[in-house]
Amino acid sequence: MSIGGIDGAMSVDRVMALRAQILERNQALAKVNAQAGVGAPAATGPATFADSLTTALRNVNETQNQAADLSASYERGETIDIAKVMLARQQASVSFEATLQVRNKLLSAYKDIMSMPV
Repeated sequence: MSIGGIDGAMSVDRVMALRAQILERNQALAKVNAQAGVGAPAATGPATFADSLTTALRNVNETQNQAADLSASYERGETIDIAKVMLARQQASVSFEATLQVRNKLLSAYKDIMSMPV
């Protein structure tokens, strides 16, 4: 992997690695929240793909909303560390890009399946 490289394969690998890290952290946070009794009750059966996708999209949306709130607070002059604001914005950007890459891979797989001869 080249440092700062723009090649498609390298940047996709990097984004997917970041996505995997985000998902691991989300799972760890979900476990902590479940132990603390925060959030929705635990599912009784195995999670479906649709449930996983919905949860991931909600997490991305929540991350983007938090980044927007921090940015707005900073712009209003409230005492917020600029590093915290920039970190939140970068996390939101990475999570969105990872979600976009997953969507692109899903569309590509769908097109491949639809073009298969029966």
